[in-house]
Amino acid sequence: MAESSAEVSGGRDAQLKHTGLRPGWTTGACATAATTAAYTALLTGEFPDPVTITLPKGQTPAFALAAEALTGAGSPSAMAGIVKDAGDDPDVTHGALVRATVRPLPAGSGVVFRAGPGVGTVTRPGLPLDVGEPAINPVPRQMMREHVAVVAARHGGSGDVEITVSVDRGEDIARSTWNPRLGILGGLSILGTTGIVVPYSCSAWIDSIRRGVDVARAAGRTHVAGCTGSTSEKTVVSLYGLPEDALLDMGDFAGAVLKYVRRHPVDRLTICGGFAKLSKLAAGHLDLHSGRSQVDKSFLADLARRGGADETLAAEVAAANTGLAALQMCAAQGVPLGDLVAAEARDQALAVLRGAPVAVDVVCIDRAGTVVGRA
Repeated sequence: MAESSAEVSGGRDAQLKHTGLRPGWTTGACATAATTAAYTALLTGEFPDPVTITLPKGQTPAFALAAEALTGAGSPSAMAGIVKDAGDDPDVTHGALVRATVRPLPAGSGVVFRAGPGVGTVTRPGLPLDVGEPAINPVPRQMMREHVAVVAARHGGSGDVEITVSVDRGEDIARSTWNPRLGILGGLSILGTTGIVVPYSCSAWIDSIRRGVDVARAAGRTHVAGCTGSTSEKTVVSLYGLPEDALLDMGDFAGAVLKYVRRHPVDRLTICGGFAKLSKLAAGHLDLHSGRSQVDKSFLADLARRGGADETLAAEVAAANTGLAALQMCAAQGVPLGDLVAAEARDQALAVLRGAPVAVDVVCIDRAGTVVGRA
């Protein structure tokens, strides 16, 4: 007997479970595990294997070590390596060996990050890292810092270390990513906001979105939110206090949410996501995946003109490295590009809804979850 939608829970975790796909681990989680093992060995002489870490949402996965090395004498260091398991996601980094080499630094140095072989360096503005920095994103950096502090407290270390992250064959693998085009040169980025790779399957994910809408309606929810990821989910919870079963893990499938809500209306739909992704919706794309739609900087330049930008600024927006860079350029000159994108995205959503009795609002955020546009 099939279970009714009222008998199952809703929200992101329920959608993940419903896909039947096995999740995996991000490069950021692997680098954190490798760092934890290496620093433990540096302080104790022994590598924990498997090594357990705590992810941002509290999960505690264990990782087997695929490589380890410990040196002493005049230049002590420890290296640990983890093979990335992307689960059922067709991730180009699946099977890559992510290494972290940890060296002690003088007291007060803190945690310093370096890009080893196979990890890229930022060479152009518009990313959440400064030019010249290793392409190790903010959340993985924070995870590594936190785990270094835990290991230091447990084993009597100072927590002052240099962490060099490398990926075997990373430079070759990066050619199959957008990194070279974004100005990340020399290898891969170390990524992940939750530590978990959400497996990608069009049919399974769209089915899970539909089920999420059914669950929310069965629970009597009149306001649901389609979110592109965990950061946008946190934002709508903060803004509206929505319960878990009112949250739809939309991912890249904006069209799937809108078409199903058109046939199964709720009083209010909030769409929340990163500025760049929602700029694609604003330009008329219903599939926001990077492999099937791109940020149109010429479109953003036209919006900027409508918001008061002069031709010099519009040209800079059209030539911007990323959507985030375009947003920052406009913000510096008082042009509300975020609000303009949100308004266009809302218009596109209403067009897909075709008069269905659904009120729509759109919230654009940056990578940190700060609201940068609303309509």
